[in-house]
Amino acid sequence: MKINIVSEEQMPITGAQIRAARAFLKWTIADLAKAAGVGISTVQEIEKVDGEPRIDSTLQWRSAARDEAIKKVQRALESAGITFLPANAQGVGIRGQTG
Repeated sequence: MKINIVSEEQMPITGAQIRAARAFLKWTIADLAKAAGVGISTVQEIEKVDGEPRIDSTLQWRSAARDEAIKKVQRALESAGITFLPANAQGVGIRGQTG
């Protein structure tokens, strides 16, 4: 089931949201990596910062690969029932569907 309030083009997700979503689902880093089709180290790099996730590189092809990896992680979490909430006065958030 996919629940999505804001499209990924409108709102970048943050590393903190990814960590929170993974915790809500009780997924390990390996679980998320498998669901997203990315490497464990990729998930670790994306989750490393509280703000907009990055995988440091000045190479253009790495930048494109990073963006694709972040989209895969977001899609995997959304497919598992996570909704990423946009920033407001309290910050960004997630909503998860139970049951």
